[in-house]
Amino acid sequence: MRPRDVSRALVTDHAYGRLPAWGEPVPVAAAMLHAPKTCGPATTVGQARAAFADDHVHALLVVEDGTLLAVVERADLPGRPAGAPVRHVGGLAGRTVGPDADLFAARDALRASGRRRLAVVDGHGRLLGLLCFKRSGAGFCSDAGVRARQVRTGETHL
Repeated sequence: MRPRDVSRALVTDHAYGRLPAWGEPVPVAAAMLHAPKTCGPATTVGQARAAFADDHVHALLVVEDGTLLAVVERADLPGRPAGAPVRHVGGLAGRTVGPDADLFAARDALRASGRRRLAVVDGHGRLLGLLCFKRSGAGFCSDAGVRARQVRTGETHL
């Protein structure tokens, strides 16, 4: 059994309002950001490049009517024309997770892949949130932490 290395942010943001019992799986939904930045299907590669100028941005979530169409990462953009729609350069495979998936298995998958973001989607592909692994490796980003950074930096949506 793994040690319970649940971060402070996870404890305060836990969907059930309580810390899980010893051995009880912790779902991804307990640690996801609930209002991640999104962009629409008309967003261009040029706009995506501008968004990635912020080193906090690791993935763009392309959404239409609540459905996740693509997750775009920096590595998807080289060689693509600036005017091309970004929805066609991203993908979903290996970039999404369900809300009930085991949080620690998702963390391990992120570490193994070198990624720090997974879009959280339901069984119909609707975007529910974003699992955001901290740069320090010490846990997951919280809604409160993201809001505080946005206020501090004057950050806005794409």
